Amino acid sequence: MASLKSFIRSVRAAKTIADERAVVQKESAAIRASFREEHHNADARRNNVAKLLYLFTLGERTHFGQIECLKLLASPRFADKRLGYLGTMLLLDENQEVLTLVTNSLKNDLNHNNQYIVGLALCTLGNIAGVEMSRDLFPEVETIMASSNPYIRRKAALCAMRICRKVPDLQEHFIDKAKLILNDRNHGVLLSGLTLVISMCEADEEEGGEQGMVEMFRPLTGSLVKVLKGLSQSGYAPEHDVTGITDPFLQVKILQLLRVLGRGDAQTSEQINDILAQVATNTESSKNVGNAILYEAVLTILDIEADSGLRVLGVNILGKFLSNKDNNIRYVALNTLIKVVAIEPNAVQRHRNTILDCLRDPDISIRRRALDLSFTLINETNVRVLIRELLAFLEVADTEFKPIMTSQIGIAADRFAPNKRWHVDTMLRVLKLAGNFVREQILSSFVRLIATTPELQTYCAQKLYASLREDISQEGLNLAGAWVIGEYGDALLRGGSYEEEELVHEVKESEIVDLFTAILNSSYAGQMVTEYIITSAMKLTTRLQDPAQVDRLRRLLLNHQTDLDVEVQQRSVEYGNLFSYDAVRKGVLERMPPPEIREEQRVLGEATKKRQSRVPAKKKVSQITEQDLLDLVSGDSAVPAIDASATMNGTQHNADLLADILGGTSVSSPVQQTRRMANGQSKPQNDASSIMDLFDSQPSSTSAAAPTPASQGSMDMTSGVGFPAGQQQHQATAGHIAYAENDLLLTFTVQRSNPQAIVVQARFQNQSAFERLTGLNLQAAVPKTQKLQLQAISSSELEGGQEASQGMRISSVQGPPPARLRLRLRLTFSKGGGAPITEQVDWSEPT
Repeated sequence: MASLKSFIRSVRAAKTIADERAVVQKESAAIRASFREEHHNADARRNNVAKLLYLFTLGERTHFGQIECLKLLASPRFADKRLGYLGTMLLLDENQEVLTLVTNSLKNDLNHNNQYIVGLALCTLGNIAGVEMSRDLFPEVETIMASSNPYIRRKAALCAMRICRKVPDLQEHFIDKAKLILNDRNHGVLLSGLTLVISMCEADEEEGGEQGMVEMFRPLTGSLVKVLKGLSQSGYAPEHDVTGITDPFLQVKILQLLRVLGRGDAQTSEQINDILAQVATNTESSKNVGNAILYEAVLTILDIEADSGLRVLGVNILGKFLSNKDNNIRYVALNTLIKVVAIEPNAVQRHRNTILDCLRDPDISIRRRALDLSFTLINETNVRVLIRELLAFLEVADTEFKPIMTSQIGIAADRFAPNKRWHVDTMLRVLKLAGNFVREQILSSFVRLIATTPELQTYCAQKLYASLREDISQEGLNLAGAWVIGEYGDALLRGGSYEEEELVHEVKESEIVDLFTAILNSSYAGQMVTEYIITSAMKLTTRLQDPAQVDRLRRLLLNHQTDLDVEVQQRSVEYGNLFSYDAVRKGVLERMPPPEIREEQRVLGEATKKRQSRVPAKKKVSQITEQDLLDLVSGDSAVPAIDASATMNGTQHNADLLADILGGTSVSSPVQQTRRMANGQSKPQNDASSIMDLFDSQPSSTSAAAPTPASQGSMDMTSGVGFPAGQQQHQATAGHIAYAENDLLLTFTVQRSNPQAIVVQARFQNQSAFERLTGLNLQAAVPKTQKLQLQAISSSELEGGQEASQGMRISSVQGPPPARLRLRLRLTFSKGGGAPITEQVDWSEPT
């Protein structure tokens, strides 16, 4: 047989995957044949196992060589044992039944007189030990921990850690031995012992016990402090020196154990304080090794009951890290300061300028962490300075930062604004810089602020009007401006001046109408902007005095009565009909009263928060942001001034939130309606589904002869499958729901008329009335005994309420088709132009 080197050379020489597979299969067959021979020498067995280990690294199947590894363990030769134990660790795990055969070999080798063979056995046991093996062999490990040989003593400590993790009841057998090892002078043994003790203490904490294990090791705090002090003050020690620092690995491990022992205990923390201050002060920070020790010291300072001065010292070390040239050190410092700011806010505030400088760092990950930290620093005293810096950063920020920043600035302004004028100016600036990224809740909060501040309503109308005259490309600015100008258009026409502001230019009625017309005729007039402007234009018909301008507004509404969008068309028609009833029109369009913040709304906000908490984490901007936004909703969602039929910033229409705002009965969202239907309740009755029901009903004799376009499209798509139009429409009403999330409803209709195959019709429906689904793609997989033919989807883009379909044909490789279908589905689509959503679903045909 070929040697290991020649085998590796042959694999590497293969030019294609097929050539490599041929070499591997040929060699695997030769290895199997060799194993079947009863009389082959140890060298051949060792050579074959070595090849198996190489095949294992290639990801090939090597289970057939497990017994050969066990045979090598029984060999008296060290070379055989070494390879056998290596193969046992790699090819076997604790779940293998064969492993029971290894226990006897391990027991013999743990008592061997050769330290290296004992080391091999300990290493293997520490990697593959299961519960039964741990119970069988822990006495041997306990004995070896008291050995005079440091080489096997340190291996035994790490092996004991595995045993204690597998069988926590055995920890008590190793406590005394662990205490002895912590007083060992050998650095390697001490390092292994520290690892064992930390693992035992942390496992005790995780189990929710009374931390009895920590109490047992706390008396050793003094000796650990003495060892750490000796390491930090020792001179040059060539055996343990790393770039001028004595054994940094041991120093870090001692600091970790001191952190565990001092956590929550004032007396132990007092013993540790002095050495922590010494390490933090004397450790050299110009080298990365020193920074590792300093970082561990800071974590220990912040975790124990340290005094305030020591905490400030720890924060200052992190502040020094921020000026380091190494990106990793700066990132670690920012990440840690985010956790520290709640404990020592004043100490972190001293490094505010350095943190703000990190916003201009070329590394995007550092900018992201610096941004998160900057928002946690905002309070009543520095809100003006920090928001000014953040607004300057917002102007040049990456696009992915803008949704987070607009939300966080809105939250901070709502919470810490020194006065309402500053609050309004800040939000106006946000809308001008990043109006396309402002979330619905933030915009709602801004509108509520204006509605509840009569003295600033004229000012806001003038500022928004002036901003729209300059720029209409920001959707959030268009929405807020349309609502405020429509509601307070009469105040805008009256004019006025404010403090340092110059006298506001006079606004003419014709100029307001010109502005609305310009926005509607621009490329920035999306569906929501159009809806808002149409509603605002209707309000202005009672605010303006010039009949000519009122007539222009009426014609503007008339032009949209034939709009392709049903919502815009409906609004325009209904508003146009109000012109026939002037008395009603003026009453309906009176200025809306300021919203009342009632205690009931706070309760409703909490209910909303619970519902929102069920949204997958990938949809959230960040945990803090989302939570604070929901707090805003609970206080700000009672904005009667916002048109309830529109949504802001292209976000999903939340019917439950709308029910909370209006204080009425719960209005089910399309997804919730679908879920009720999946539970056997009534079918959803939204407009889109009602329209589609017209096509789902049983056709008459006339329609059967001439299929509707919808059914015709389904027939074309499944050509060769054989669905009559009438039959397909009837099957669609009995579809099984496979997926109903994120405004997408996927149902399957199963047809078994063909004895050779099963035909499945997949039907996709966009259940949102506002958002568009794009990039829709369905992939499906069946068991190996079946064969799947998946046809192309009829449309990968769905407007609100629209549908698409896709055909599948499942046949069996042998025998008749399965009695019950099982499919694994992978759905990919984007909602409202957002990030792609990928969902994996296992679907079984209902019995």
